[in-house]
Amino acid sequence: MPSADFQVAPSPVVFVVSHDRARADLLAPALGQAQVHAIPDAETLLREAHVHPPAVALLYADTRGVPLAEVLPLLRQRAELAGTQWIGVGSAGLGALLAAGADALVSDATAPDALALQVRNLLTRAGQHRELEGRIAQLQRRLDDWEHEERVRDQLVHMLVHDLKNPIAAVMGLLEVVGDDDRVPDDSRELVKVARDETQHLLHLAVNMLDVRKIQAGKMNLRPELVFSPMFEEVIEQARGDVGSGLRERHMRVEVAPGLSPTRADPEILRRVLANLISNAMKHTTTGGVIQVKVWQEGDETRVLVCDDGEGIPAEDLPNLFAAFEQSRLTLHGRFDTGMGLAFCKLAVEEHGGHIWAESERGRGSTFTFTLPLAQDSDEEDFVELLS
Repeated sequence: MPSADFQVAPSPVVFVVSHDRARADLLAPALGQAQVHAIPDAETLLREAHVHPPAVALLYADTRGVPLAEVLPLLRQRAELAGTQWIGVGSAGLGALLAAGADALVSDATAPDALALQVRNLLTRAGQHRELEGRIAQLQRRLDDWEHEERVRDQLVHMLVHDLKNPIAAVMGLLEVVGDDDRVPDDSRELVKVARDETQHLLHLAVNMLDVRKIQAGKMNLRPELVFSPMFEEVIEQARGDVGSGLRERHMRVEVAPGLSPTRADPEILRRVLANLISNAMKHTTTGGVIQVKVWQEGDETRVLVCDDGEGIPAEDLPNLFAAFEQSRLTLHGRFDTGMGLAFCKLAVEEHGGHIWAESERGRGSTFTFTLPLAQDSDEEDFVELLS
């Protein structure tokens, strides 16, 4: 039996808003498990809809008192009623209900069984809406958890890198002092050199880890400049110095095409990309190996190539080569490669608007090539104005 006393139940709630309670009494038996509640007027509707949101509400246009068309816009603004289907019923005054936001209109001459069928269809739709809302809420909770974990991870990485950089740099400086001391025996000097190279490798890992997180979070702001042939040569020389003493045991060849058109790039980030690629080449070549760096232009882009004649890359590693931690493997020298340096290279090059790729054959070396866009006309005009 319909009642104005609401009880919490899993079955859907249907409001029949009308001063004539018999309308609810006739509809209730045909709706099975649905709870049908008679709502006599607009004031009761406003109050009870907040307590037990209905899945479907039949709004009879001839309901006495405050017109339902006046309260319907207020009801539609409530978040808890977002899934409610509002149906105007009557023979007159339906236009006002439609304008106020009714989802559909039905004649009051419709037989109870036919009206019940329409309500059951709407209850099915309302149930689907509730299910979808539940799934969305679940996904939102997962997203919130993921974002929280990402924030914690970023804070941890940032803290670790900043706490590690200074002591690592201090250790590198002390090892360099010890290595230059003539009193150190030659065999010990070699061990100091290895220790310094490994310490520098650790510093590169820490810095790359921080920069990868920055780029992924969109927090690395490039400081682009116009880069010409002489600056490319200077940046490559700086990158060689960043790689460490192990490079002295390799043959390094640099070829920068003269008279290059200006490229817009961040010199410091470009230096880091080149240092990572040269370091990667060094790790995969033996003493006496050849590493080549070449810069030239094709079409509307500058191309930078770093190749070596080392061990090469297995075909199964190529697809995930630039994904951090995914191509981890031992190098020729027994060093575990996290791939963080190549991940940084990919993100940094793409941040410039270029792209990077690798070509390799096992036992025949590897070639890494990346592109950078040329400066636009407006950039060149700004440079001319700066010089004049």
